[in-house]
Amino acid sequence: MKLFQTIILLFVASAAVKAQSYQSTNADQLMSRVSGKDTTYIVNFWATWCGPCVKELSVFDTLQQNFKGKPVKVLLISFDFREDYQKKLAAYVAKKKPKPEIMWFSDTNADEFIPKIDERWGGALPGTLVIHKDRKWFHEGTVTVSDVTAAVQEMSTP
Repeated sequence: MKLFQTIILLFVASAAVKAQSYQSTNADQLMSRVSGKDTTYIVNFWATWCGPCVKELSVFDTLQQNFKGKPVKVLLISFDFREDYQKKLAAYVAKKKPKPEIMWFSDTNADEFIPKIDERWGGALPGTLVIHKDRKWFHEGTVTVSDVTAAVQEMSTP
């Protein structure tokens, strides 16, 4: 009986993971959301298939906690492939339980979306954007808590 209950529980859990959905965004929608606001946004571009990306995601959990109650918002923008992002993203989230909001990036033409986000971005993952009103900081590659904290402080200082 316990084996049967365990099997049913695993089936239900796997169905829930597969059914989980993520809001998609494109460059125009993302930049509209984060630009010209009183809130400072920390936006990390990553993918579940990118080893350095996954390794650095704990940085953004820490930043989310460190800036709790302040006008700072952390967003994780997944670049997982269209055909499998629902399954891979859901499995990652179920296992690691990241704290920041996660969205899936739907644009596919880097020549069009990169200039909308930041001209300094060569397109490699991970990438991190800190934006406050009309001020931007962008870093291509992995970051540390202190890197991003310094950028947030710089962006927030008049």
